[in-house]
Amino acid sequence: MKILSTAKMLCLCCMEEHAVQTVTVREHSIFKSVPVEYTAEYFYCDQADETYADEQQISLNDIAMKNAYREKMGLLTSSQIAAIRAKYGISQSDLCLLLGWGGKTITRYESHQVQDIAHDTILRKLDSDPEWFLQLLNTGKTSFSAASYAKYTETGTALFEQDHDLYLKSAIMSKYARFLHNPGVTGGKVLSLDVVVDMIRYYANSSMVTGLFRVKLMKMLWYADALSYKRHGHAISGLVYRALLMGAVPIAYESIVDLSTIRCEEIEMGDGTGYKFLPTEDKEYPHLTQEDKEILDTVIQRFGKVSKSAIVETMHQEDAYIETAPQDVIQFKYAQTLSLS
Repeated sequence: MKILSTAKMLCLCCMEEHAVQTVTVREHSIFKSVPVEYTAEYFYCDQADETYADEQQISLNDIAMKNAYREKMGLLTSSQIAAIRAKYGISQSDLCLLLGWGGKTITRYESHQVQDIAHDTILRKLDSDPEWFLQLLNTGKTSFSAASYAKYTETGTALFEQDHDLYLKSAIMSKYARFLHNPGVTGGKVLSLDVVVDMIRYYANSSMVTGLFRVKLMKMLWYADALSYKRHGHAISGLVYRALLMGAVPIAYESIVDLSTIRCEEIEMGDGTGYKFLPTEDKEYPHLTQEDKEILDTVIQRFGKVSKSAIVETMHQEDAYIETAPQDVIQFKYAQTLSLS
């Protein structure tokens, strides 16, 4: 028995007013034929040497016992269910509407009723899949007020973007694992996606950069890394570039430009779809040094207003492209003859 606190009160055990202790006790019980152990809270009367519980403690002890059962059976506890709901900022009744359950189901699950495996599986999926939450919300849009729908959509979208970026970053980094110990192709830097995002935003936010479509951006990233290597002996980002038809392109570029902190819009063009990079409200670049910015400014001055075809043509003249077989990784040693200085 562990003492939590002591207070003078009317003791409902001996019906006298005296100092009553609030204590915790390890209890053993059987729930649904399963033995469980849990911590229960009681009042302790030292005059009668007995414990007793008021209505609130009885309820909390019941939840503690059922949570012990849930944990033993691999089910979500009542507090974990409440945390999932809080994560989306959705009310108990609205979550029931979203999932097509009875109006009090979540209220019961967050307290005294143990959920079945099917409902537990659904709640776990909701916890791990904000995209599914948004799909359910869109399907049941008419069930919610306009204000609630907008609020839940905003929260769900933010969670989805967080998960989306985590997945993308993990996938990108896995593609770079093989190059970690090859400074000749990384420019002596370990890939930092935070730096890459800041580089892209720096270009997109510059009034001196026009027509920043994907092909042009890829070349401007390479020129910045190559120029940094030429001047300082190391790249800025840690990106690894391949020599493709249109010039240098970073490995996993499709995933990199899909990160949520980069603004990009699809534009229908005569020969297909173009991807144009747009300015962001955030004009801070915490992951870039002053040295990095000076490199980027040099690249902007040279290529900011040139066309895609012009920068591709210039790239094709560089030794780095000429001396690298198609599809091969570009070595940073060729930065020494870069046309920029």
